[in-house]
Amino acid sequence: MTAREHEYWVYIMASLSGTLYTGITGVLFTRVMQHKAGEIEGFTRQYKCNRLVYYESFEDVRMAIAREKQIKRWRRSKKIALIEKMNPRWADLAEHWGQKMLFRGQSMGKTP
Repeated sequence: MTAREHEYWVYIMASLSGTLYTGITGVLFTRVMQHKAGEIEGFTRQYKCNRLVYYESFEDVRMAIAREKQIKRWRRSKKIALIEKMNPRWADLAEHWGQKMLFRGQSMGKTP
């Protein structure tokens, strides 16, 4: 039996007005889609934090938890500097996640 490798993600979601939420998850795609759909009750739904602006991955859950706690303790200015180092324009890094991909020569029309 082989050990199953895990990946853990620390991420920051932002609202259009700049409200920030820092979280941790084992499945980044699923969690981000939940935030985007407003499925997670509480802070992120209330403040519409539905844009992924930062993330980093870890193999060790303890390291991920420690990093999440570290970022949550930071002043807002330090969080902004972290985001802007990776994502200077604050683009939604998951803007096209879950959308159908078209390849060169593929029609956007209905298939027969």
